[in-house]
Amino acid sequence: MYGIVNQAIEDLVRSRFGEEKWVKVKERSGVDEDFFISNEPYNDEITYKLAGAVSEEMGISIAEVLQAFGEWWVLKTGMQKYGGLMQGGGRTLREFLLNLSVFHNRIMLIYPKLTPPEFMTSNVEERSIHIHYFSKRKGLQEFVRGLLSGLGKMYETPVNIILLESREKGSDHEIFKVSW
Repeated sequence: MYGIVNQAIEDLVRSRFGEEKWVKVKERSGVDEDFFISNEPYNDEITYKLAGAVSEEMGISIAEVLQAFGEWWVLKTGMQKYGGLMQGGGRTLREFLLNLSVFHNRIMLIYPKLTPPEFMTSNVEERSIHIHYFSKRKGLQEFVRGLLSGLGKMYETPVNIILLESREKGSDHEIFKVSW
């Protein structure tokens, strides 16, 4: 993953829990990087180690860490770094979700070595949509749930997110039903 992902984890921990907690998270993770360069690719294992260390240090589940990080990614990192792209995704949550597959194509122009997930939509209704999440990376479904929750907050639209299918249960990808 790119350094911007690890920077966002650092920003989340520092802003919510302070510098001392970030130092403890880094020590616990065993990650020996003084800082992360946003447009440089890093081994995915670094990100997983940081998320695991946050979970252990804060005494919360990895699912809770990933959900919080997903929301943070949308509301802080996404809006600060890609505000125009985020706002250009649609005027409503529904529009943004329908344009989600195109969003990563635009991000790839900024990060050419990116291996992004793919998103598809189905069961599109007036107040709900199914989001299909395909990724080579495993274990990030709760991060995606956090992203979807963050998008709801960004559009000031309360959402209900239900995981319908997952790779953990034998499917080849995750399917979330997002209702508002």
